[in-house]
Amino acid sequence: MLGPNQPPFSLALAPCLPTTISSSPFSLSLFLLLSSHYSCCCCCCFFSACSARPCAREIDRHLERSARGRGKAKAIMEGAALSRIGLAGLAVMGQNLALNIAEKGFPISVYNRTASKVDETVDRAVREGALPLTGHHSPQDFVLSIQRPRSVIILVKAGRPVDQTIDTLARYLEPGDCIVDGGNEWYENTERRLESVKENGLLYLGMGVSGGEEGARYGPSLMPGGTLEAYRYIEDVVQKVAAQVDDGPCVTYVGNGGAGNFVKMVHNGIEYGDMQLISEAYDVLKSVGGLTNEELHEAFSEWNRSELESFLIEITADIFSVMDDKGEGYLVDKILDKTGMKGTGKWTVQQAAELSVAAPTIAASLDSRFLSGLKEERLAAASIFREAGVGDILKNESVNKKQLIDDVRKALYASKICSYAQGMNLLRAKSIEKGWNLNLGELARIWKGGCIIRAVFLDRIKKAYDRNPQLASLLVDPEFAREMVERQAAWRRVVSLAINFGVSTPGMSASLAYFDTYRRARLPANLVQAQRDYFGAHTYERIDVGGAYHTEWHKIANQTKAPVKVLI
Repeated sequence: MLGPNQPPFSLALAPCLPTTISSSPFSLSLFLLLSSHYSCCCCCCFFSACSARPCAREIDRHLERSARGRGKAKAIMEGAALSRIGLAGLAVMGQNLALNIAEKGFPISVYNRTASKVDETVDRAVREGALPLTGHHSPQDFVLSIQRPRSVIILVKAGRPVDQTIDTLARYLEPGDCIVDGGNEWYENTERRLESVKENGLLYLGMGVSGGEEGARYGPSLMPGGTLEAYRYIEDVVQKVAAQVDDGPCVTYVGNGGAGNFVKMVHNGIEYGDMQLISEAYDVLKSVGGLTNEELHEAFSEWNRSELESFLIEITADIFSVMDDKGEGYLVDKILDKTGMKGTGKWTVQQAAELSVAAPTIAASLDSRFLSGLKEERLAAASIFREAGVGDILKNESVNKKQLIDDVRKALYASKICSYAQGMNLLRAKSIEKGWNLNLGELARIWKGGCIIRAVFLDRIKKAYDRNPQLASLLVDPEFAREMVERQAAWRRVVSLAINFGVSTPGMSASLAYFDTYRRARLPANLVQAQRDYFGAHTYERIDVGGAYHTEWHKIANQTKAPVKVLI
């Protein structure tokens, strides 16, 4: 008889089993399964060497009699509780996305190299509603627990960890199975991996996931790109998991190759610009206008009920209301002025340069993060210039707060349009180069919910591209052009005021310069090209006659130079 705390079976008794059962995990599982389907003469046979052998021999004879017996048993095991999808990589984003998938009714298997992360996720699934999520401590068990054709999402750090995870899982995946990388990966790595796994008959997607921890848990914006067939595998899942807006789920098949990762990268570049512009608005209001945190909270809350309504404006208003839990005052004032980054903004600027697409607002935001990292140097510089007579703020004059708040709101909105226009232009240029056929209006639509840059005016960006899919720039869309004109006076006042007070507004200034450059029919680039031809014979074009021309500038200039008069 079994003792009160004795398990029904112990691996210590494996030597009692026949070779076909004790030699492999599957056979051992099969033994346990068959033991529940075939009765034996002795209820204590599992714990008696003399009685276990007859039962084991009976199972062996059964397996030998019919090969189909083994197949049916395996089918019972595999069909009992296979998951719809799997997810490997259980940091916070991975955990939250897995729980989101489970909550939407899709049974999911999860795996992580660190077993405690698996257990933690399983515990969360129980606590958050007994969600259909199962944890696995070995990659083989994890893969075999997913129904065919298998779809496995991996959410690990970009770069080498992705390759390592793919190598680990690919040992157990079969032709036709699909791998989905949900990290912030460089798009060329995705294209390389897509071709690499194809050799083993596997499908591949690089899927941008935006929305942070909360978005992953309750509804992110998803940007999958790669093999279209692979997207069809997960389409029903991602359409329910993604954020839902008035015109559908915030997910679409972006395009082939690395299109999904590239779109997510540019999304992050726009996010860099957006955050920089908001921080400049804050600086002008605080340093020039003297607004308190209470007034800043009120101003940003009001802006979030205007054309600026967006996730970033909303959370900024919240930030100004949070008190310091470790001392007096507001928490925002205690945070070190040093911004971190993970690389997607840098990639965006690099790609803009590669494609000859102007993205000055995004570039200015990247430069600002670089400069913020020079905290020690800036402290030293502040001291040196203070001694030289230049203080932190150059003026100490009162301004009309109400007028300033309204002007900054208009300047921020106009600057944001420029930043989004630059991002969209970059996407269009890359789409042409790679043949991705990106739908810019659809991308604006899936950014309306779930993602960090979600904003009300994205619906208007979508409509602008719906009206004209070949739109050269958002700035020349009739509606946006009118709004830019309406706001330009306030925009110029804010930038001029900031300059006079010595407050840096690189993003707003870059956006304004971009606007002023783009709207002018003639630029001083004619002089730059003349200089290039002068010192490098690079030739130039004329506005009145076709063709390329070169001038012997130095020779002609020397012939026409007047003699220098020496005054005595």
